[in-house]
Parts: sequence; C-alpha cells; structure tokens
Amino acid sequence: MGNMEFTRNSAKSIATGILSIVMLLLAACNSQPDYAPKPRGYARLYFPKRAYQQYNTDCPYTFTYPTYAVVEADKTAGAKPCWINLQLPQFKGTLHLSYQPVTSKKIFNELIEDAHTFAFKHTVKATSIDEGIIRYPDRKVYGIYYTIDGNAASSAQFFLTDSTHHYLRGALYFNTEPKLDSIQPVLDFVKKDMAVMIKSFRWK
Repeated sequence: MGNMEFTRNSAKSIATGILSIVMLLLAACNSQPDYAPKPRGYARLYFPKRAYQQYNTDCPYTFTYPTYAVVEADKTAGAKPCWINLQLPQFKGTLHLSYQPVTSKKIFNELIEDAHTFAFKHTVKATSIDEGIIRYPDRKVYGIYYTIDGNAASSAQFFLTDSTHHYLRGALYFNTEPKLDSIQPVLDFVKKDMAVMIKSFRWK
C-alpha cells in the first residue's frame, strides 16, 4: 500500500513536470522577440581630395574638371563629335556633355526648348525643379542650371551657350536606384565640382 502511494505520487510529479515544460515552450513560441530590426545602412563614403585638371582638345570648348573623373567619348548611337562623358567611377555616376553648333536662330531656340523639356521630364519623380541663371558676359557664357530634387533619375542638368555659335548641355546621372537620401552626400560633393567646371568654362 505504501509502495503504491509512492508510485502514484511519482507519476503525478512527472506529469506535472511535463505539463510545466510544455507550457513554457508554448509561451516561448508565442512571445515576441525582444530585439528590433536594424535600420538599413549605407556603405561609408570616402571623398577624394579636391584637385583639378584642364580639358583641352580640338573641341570648341575648354573647362576645368576634377581628377577623380575620367573623360570618355560618347559612343552611344547618334552621338556627335565633341559629345563626351565625365565618368565618376568612385560614385557610379556620369556627367553627360553634348555639344551642338548653333547655325540659325531657329536651331538655337529648339536647343533651348529641348534643354527645358529634358529637365522637366523628371517632374513625375521630382519634388521640385529650380532654375538658376548662369551668366559670364566677359566669356560669353550664358545658360540655365536645373536643380532637380527628389528621387529623379537625373539630379542636375544645365546648358551653356554664347547665344550665337555654340551650345552645350550637361546632365548628371547615377547608375543606382534614385533614392535621394542615399546619394545626397555624393550629390552635394559632385555639384561643387560641377560649379567649378561651369565657372571655368570657356569657348574657343
């Protein structure tokens, strides 16, 4: 009789223990994790020391550009002489420069209208597009600089002209998904060098 009571008590204790373990496991499965997901990070950026060199070829224009840029002839279909690309390999970007001779007032007006159209085609993605006047009368360099804010494919465009013989259009693109929050530091850095380029620009 005594042995039977001991056996019953032991069985009861084991059952209670198993039930407790099962309850703990169920509670663990249903509990929420006590950690928060890490926010998406971006690779650390290393900006080169600013240094410049002169672009001076047979093309009817010259300017100063950063040494981290690589000048390449534009080899896309339909490219014309003196169309060049300033490759920015460190930043996965390209500044496209396309030159056109001005042969008539009609051509000049069409080129100016094209520059406006190309800039404002980014209106769908842009939060704003601002126009800044470029004017260096001593060098006969005039134009408009378009600042395109938001997640647009191109963040900055401009055109330069002497109003009679020459016209050049520039457009900055990055070979990444257009997310302003991730490219903003790079964009700010490159824009300063674009400003140097425009300020140093001369027709031959």
